[in-house]
Amino acid sequence: MKASQIKVILAMATMLVFIIACGAPAPTEAPATDVPATEAAAPTESVPPVDVSASIQHTDVPVSLPENQSGEAADFNSSNILKNKTPVGGDRFTFERFERPFNADSMDTYFPELDIVYTQVFQDDMWLYGRVYFTDLSASGASAKYAMEIDTDINGKGDWLVIAGKPSSTDWTVSGVRVYQDANSDVGGELPMTTDKTPVNGDGFETLFFDEGKGDNSDTAWVRLSPDSPNIIEFAINRAAFSNPSRFLVNFWAGNNLDPAKFDFSDHYTHEQAGAADNGLEYFYPIKEVAEIDNSCRIAMGFQPNGSEPGLCDTYVKQQEAASSPSGPSGPGGCSANPVQILACGINSDPSYSCSWNSSSCSCDCAYVGPK
Repeated sequence: MKASQIKVILAMATMLVFIIACGAPAPTEAPATDVPATEAAAPTESVPPVDVSASIQHTDVPVSLPENQSGEAADFNSSNILKNKTPVGGDRFTFERFERPFNADSMDTYFPELDIVYTQVFQDDMWLYGRVYFTDLSASGASAKYAMEIDTDINGKGDWLVIAGKPSSTDWTVSGVRVYQDANSDVGGELPMTTDKTPVNGDGFETLFFDEGKGDNSDTAWVRLSPDSPNIIEFAINRAAFSNPSRFLVNFWAGNNLDPAKFDFSDHYTHEQAGAADNGLEYFYPIKEVAEIDNSCRIAMGFQPNGSEPGLCDTYVKQQEAASSPSGPSGPGGCSANPVQILACGINSDPSYSCSWNSSSCSCDCAYVGPK
C-alpha cells in the first residue's frame, strides 16, 4: 500500500474518533458516598431554650406559706360585666386604681387572667409572701405580667416592684422574676397615687435590682403557682434583700403591658388618653390607652394605718376584750370592719372559692371549691 493511501486512512480514522467523542454524552459524576443523600436532607433539630437560672446556686428557698395571713383585701370581680351589662366598679384613674381587664375602646373582650379578685399577704422572719387570686389563669399568654409593689417608707411612692410572667408549676422558681427599684424616687411624682396637675417625666422603676437569680442576693424573689389552686399566683420576697423593713404597704398588679418605667400610670397619661372603665364618666369612657390592666388596693403591714396613707385598703381593726369581762371570752373578741369589705368577702371574690367573714379572727376565710 502506498504511503499516501496510509496517510489518508489514518486521517479518516482520526476524524471518526473525533466525531464519536463529540457526540457522546458527558460522563456523570458519581455521588459522594461519605454522606448518604437522605441524611444530608434531614431537617435540623430545634434546640430547647436553656433556663439560665438553673445554674445559679441558691441558699434560701421558700417552702410553705405561714398558716396565718397578715393582711388581705378583696378586689372587684369583673367576670360578669359583659354577661350582665353591669357597671365596672373600683376603677378610678386619678387615684391610680384600675379595674380594666378589658380591651381598649370597645371593651368587648374580657381577660380573666388579668382580673384580680382577692389578695393576701403572709410573713415570717425570712420571707414576705404575696398571694393573688384570679378569675381564671388558664388563658395567660406571653405578654401577661404579674407584680407585687412595695412601699417601704409609707409615703405612697412605690419603692420596689417584683414582676414575673405566669409561673409554669407549683415549684418555687426565680425564672422570669425581676425586681426593680425606684432609686431616684420619682414614682408618683409630687402627689403619690394621685394624678399630678403637670405631666411627670419620670422613669418609674428604673433600676433592675434582681434578674432571674442574678444580683447581690440570688434568692431575692421567687414565684410559683399555688399548690392549692391553678388560679392563684404566689410571690416570696427575701426580707433581707430589702433591708428587712418592719413597716410597709403592699399591693398587686396584673397586665398585658406592665411596663416598670410607666409607674405611676396616672402620671404618665392624661385622663383623656387613659379613658375610664366606668360608663358614668361619659367624657372619659371607655378605656383607651391604659387597658388590659388591674391592680389592688394597698395592705398595711407592721403598723396601724391612720387612713391617710395613699392607696390604702379599708382596714380591719381587731378589738381585744378584757380578760375579766363576764360577758365574753378572753383574747380576740369582736371585729370592727368596714361593712362594705365584709360584704365583698362573700360576693366579690373568685367564684372558684367559697368565702365568708370570720369575726373572731377578723379575716375573710376562703375555701377552694373548684371552677364554676
